[in-house]
Amino acid sequence: MSTGLDRQIEPMPAFADILGDRETFAVSEEGGFSDSMNRWFDRLMIQSGMETAPSMMMALCLFFSLAFGGAIYVIQENLLTAALLALVGFASPIGTAMVIRFRRSRKMMEQLPAMIDELARAAKTGRSIEQCWELVAHDTGAPLGDELTDCARRMRMGEDLPSALRDLPMKTGLITLNILVTALSVHQQTGGDLVSVLERLSQTIRDRLLFLGRLRAATTGSRATAALMLFLPPAIILFFSLRDPEYLPQLMQSPWGQGVTIGAVVMEIIGSLWILKILGNSQRT
Repeated sequence: MSTGLDRQIEPMPAFADILGDRETFAVSEEGGFSDSMNRWFDRLMIQSGMETAPSMMMALCLFFSLAFGGAIYVIQENLLTAALLALVGFASPIGTAMVIRFRRSRKMMEQLPAMIDELARAAKTGRSIEQCWELVAHDTGAPLGDELTDCARRMRMGEDLPSALRDLPMKTGLITLNILVTALSVHQQTGGDLVSVLERLSQTIRDRLLFLGRLRAATTGSRATAALMLFLPPAIILFFSLRDPEYLPQLMQSPWGQGVTIGAVVMEIIGSLWILKILGNSQRT
């Protein structure tokens, strides 16, 4: 006796709007510097795959900031050292999220060629694109499989394929997926040899992964030097502040010390942003 639970749900476009957006801090796409930082933070939280709301992540940053800064203030009773530790505590959850996002994106990039190959094999059987996508989403492991399953769920709830896949490159952080989404959307509208396109795309991604591997091997020393330049100056300041609580107060008492310290902090921030941008552009996937 059928209970009705095994019946396939018919797509109903009227219900597509219940797929609400996640919590975000960015207000618009044409904001200033603060809105750009909010968009970067929103993308970080989405692409890291952490099931944590942005507001909860900010609460964790404030908690670690107060915990680190408060602990060192109780021990040394020095406001400058406490401020340094508070800054480190505030940045630690964000740094953790960045590491998780990098590992997740690298794992999805490694899964992508096999996923596209399977999609091409499914297309050879004569199934529709929606059926092929759902089959591949079921067979692909996490983390890429989770994003594919989310797109398949959207299609079952009534969204068309271009709309269901529109946010996939942003949610995964993989620019390569723009090509796949465009190819599938164009094929659904105009037709064509989808299998040939998918096979060529799979081979292109494999060649790109090989090139990125060689690039990482060739630039290991440069990236290590860049990381050392980023983290060594703050680590030295922190070491001397913890070793001698009066180190920073004495340095900041003279105008010469204040000027040198402020100039060093500004140059450190500019250099850090520059190095991170270079490293990010060289590893874009």
